[in-house]
Amino acid sequence: MFESAQLPRGRWAGLYSQWRPTLQYCMQTEVHVYALAIAASVLLSFFPFMIVMVSLARYVLHWSLAVDTIYLALDDFFPGELGDFIKRNLRATVDLRGPFQFTSVFLLLFTANGIFEPLEVALNRAWGVVVNRSYLRNQLVSLGLIFVCGSLALASFGLTALNRQWLAGSWGPWLEQWGWNFGNWMILAMFKAAAIPLSILALFLVYWLLPNRRIPARLVLPYAILVGLALEALKYFNLLTWTLLDNKLRHEYGPFRISVTILLWSFIAAMMLLAGAEWSARSGRARETAAPGIETH
Repeated sequence: MFESAQLPRGRWAGLYSQWRPTLQYCMQTEVHVYALAIAASVLLSFFPFMIVMVSLARYVLHWSLAVDTIYLALDDFFPGELGDFIKRNLRATVDLRGPFQFTSVFLLLFTANGIFEPLEVALNRAWGVVVNRSYLRNQLVSLGLIFVCGSLALASFGLTALNRQWLAGSWGPWLEQWGWNFGNWMILAMFKAAAIPLSILALFLVYWLLPNRRIPARLVLPYAILVGLALEALKYFNLLTWTLLDNKLRHEYGPFRISVTILLWSFIAAMMLLAGAEWSARSGRARETAAPGIETH
């Protein structure tokens, strides 16, 4: 009886011993600097990214359902008045600019590259890599990751739009009986079913390719899955606390609360990403010590 009572306590102690170095890592000043730099770059690249995605779907693919899916995804990230404000201004901007604009692509590439510079430095420090890539090599790797991550995001929108077409064609009359709110809930569920695996894949590629060394895929895949699921849980936490947070930011920041909201949640997401990177690197270094032979480059 005494042993059974001690078992849960032993498990909690084991989990704490695994997470304690990660918590200590997250309390370091330089980690906060990395996360803030990443969040600032996300803020700068967010609107150009959305313009490029909507313009591609509307003017290049001529796919209205994919455009509607992008706006539906915005509701998943930004509820209520904030989401309406972003969608209204995004529609107005895309309508005003007209056909696909390469200046938006250039601005996106310029601002999004800023995400991967501090992220590479942070991942190199986590893996014990002393020498960072040169600026040119970092830009080339970042450019590749931008195209891959952007393609994955567009693929998630496209898959949801295809499912939406099938849903409307096969189950449209049935959904009309249940109400379109239920139909929108099903479409959102389809978006999540497509987006979560692709988000995990994007995280895996960042963890695997961005550090300036060779890393076996098996060392980072489990942590990419954990961080991807944790980021999805963060969205639900945002939905639960949204009213309280929005009222607070409205009182403190007024019209700037939208930028502050994006910056704040991007900072939290960046801290979670860096925590997963530290955990995977610590576990990877322990395995390398037991079985050396992985080279750096």
